[in-house]
Amino acid sequence: MAALTFAHHILFSKPSVFLHSTKHGFNTLFSVSVPAPFLRRYKSSQTIAAASSLLELGGVKISKEDVVKDEPTNNVPDLIFTKLGLQLHRRDHHPLGILKNAIYEYFDTNYNNQFHKFDDLCPIVTTKENFDDVLVPSDHVSRSYNDTYYIDTETVLRCHTSAHQADLLRKGYANFLVTGDVYRRDSIDSTHYPVFHQMEGVRVFSPNDWNDSGMDATLYAAHDLKACLEGLARHLFGAVEMRWVDSYFPFTNPSFELEIYFQEKWLEVLGCGVMEQEILKRGGKSDNVAWAFGLGLERLAMVLFDIPDIRLFWSTDKRFTSQFTKGQLGIKFKPFSKYPPCYKDMSFWINESFTENNLCEIVRGVAGDLAEEVQLIDNFTNKKGMTSHCYRITYRSMERSLTDEEINELQWNVRDQVQSQMNIVLR
Repeated sequence: MAALTFAHHILFSKPSVFLHSTKHGFNTLFSVSVPAPFLRRYKSSQTIAAASSLLELGGVKISKEDVVKDEPTNNVPDLIFTKLGLQLHRRDHHPLGILKNAIYEYFDTNYNNQFHKFDDLCPIVTTKENFDDVLVPSDHVSRSYNDTYYIDTETVLRCHTSAHQADLLRKGYANFLVTGDVYRRDSIDSTHYPVFHQMEGVRVFSPNDWNDSGMDATLYAAHDLKACLEGLARHLFGAVEMRWVDSYFPFTNPSFELEIYFQEKWLEVLGCGVMEQEILKRGGKSDNVAWAFGLGLERLAMVLFDIPDIRLFWSTDKRFTSQFTKGQLGIKFKPFSKYPPCYKDMSFWINESFTENNLCEIVRGVAGDLAEEVQLIDNFTNKKGMTSHCYRITYRSMERSLTDEEINELQWNVRDQVQSQMNIVLR
């Protein structure tokens, strides 16, 4: 499983068409999880204060040069930096913000405001927070530069909101929801985007909670977890049929996925499980048991609002943004136009270092959100053992018709960048 979190697996994992999006006190807590070397670098640098592009994330000012750096270990492109700080999930009139607030409403109502909420934690975290603290194996594919945006060898843009789990447990929080933008190098199609949004939930129990239940700690937590999430599914989708499927995640055991029967098909909603005891032990809660869940906001919002393309969430076109209202969950998106796609094919001989994610990064770097899909349509190996791939790139704007001239220019730029950066031979 290339994905790290419950939400990763459910909203954006490739085996499923719609899969890949999954993961704050009553007031937003401006707590920052920024590596100490990063903070020292910020405080000592005189150039940052004068930088033209300063962001404030979780109460810390960050310049572009702190994220996109000219060094071998950094693979964060300019395009990704432009997404930092936009925080679509904090906009009350945006589909992601509307969905987040609907989930908040469920937990506030059913758990008497016991869940602390965090939705402004800094997305720059250490590799320890992102991987080690949630027991991601050292050889897990998600640690590779092909999958994760590395600022340097010890610092990444979080792949999942679980990166804050251990820190919040150490600070004494027992019930919390973490919402945020997360980052992952990935495919280009209607359901995959390098930035998406997750919500993670954690609930910790003490021996007093389960001692009189007649169940052991793990069974008690699993029973409470399922009851909680079945209620959440009904809150969002109404009276739907549900089923639980056994699953695997590095940080929970047992682990489950919740599916609902929606619009005549089974739909994966979220992943969850009983937290591994080692995580609690590291958080100073050895005598406790806990559950955790993760869900992808885009994943659910695309279904609830009938949004057909994940790029639309980033649109500033009023024909999109004006369709949604604070507090109104499930307003169906009305397409304002369907501009024609333009297809361009590109064939080349691949080398041992070739990866599709690297190709998609180049296409995004040139075309941005005008790139709708990158699809492998043909491949073969000749008698000399050389392998050729043919990719079809679909260009389409969500807001206007593209001209032949600009499409041709984009394609030639893509070809030049692919050839120079990936050291491959075009056919």
